[in-house]
Amino acid sequence: MARFDPHDLSRFVGKHIVYTYDNGWNYEIYVKNAQTIDYRIHSGIVGGRWVKDQRVYIARVGENVWKISWTEPTGTDVSLIANLDDMVYHGTIFFPRWVIQDPKKTVCFQNDHIAQMIAYREAGPAYPTEVIDEFATITLVRDCGPDDETVIDRAASELPAGYPANLR
Repeated sequence: MARFDPHDLSRFVGKHIVYTYDNGWNYEIYVKNAQTIDYRIHSGIVGGRWVKDQRVYIARVGENVWKISWTEPTGTDVSLIANLDDMVYHGTIFFPRWVIQDPKKTVCFQNDHIAQMIAYREAGPAYPTEVIDEFATITLVRDCGPDDETVIDRAASELPAGYPANLR
């Protein structure tokens, strides 16, 4: 038996986490509640993309280790592990071929373009899938409480100078 309750997400819900993958890509995620996240991508092939209310599956896999998984309207599948004790992230992203061929199509506020993302996904091609499997360093963790619409509320390009260092 685990020494923790694997169904208790209370220590994770409300967390705002900023992290940088070993390949240099910078992301942030806000665990809005037990079913949804908001996220913003600062750099990488889809840098500039941001999303609110992405439906996710969250599992507690250690005392302070969490797994988040989801499928985007683009057809991209994502699985993340956040180890908040050691400030380590691991992400596996499964990009459909169409995203790899033209990633800029996804660089937007996704919520305003879901029908277009689904149309791109349906047009494909989906395969071969491009798998990005990387470790990341967590550079910021803060507790914002659940369901705060202001944590991720604009594009990365609209953030103040010095972000996220000015959040500390």
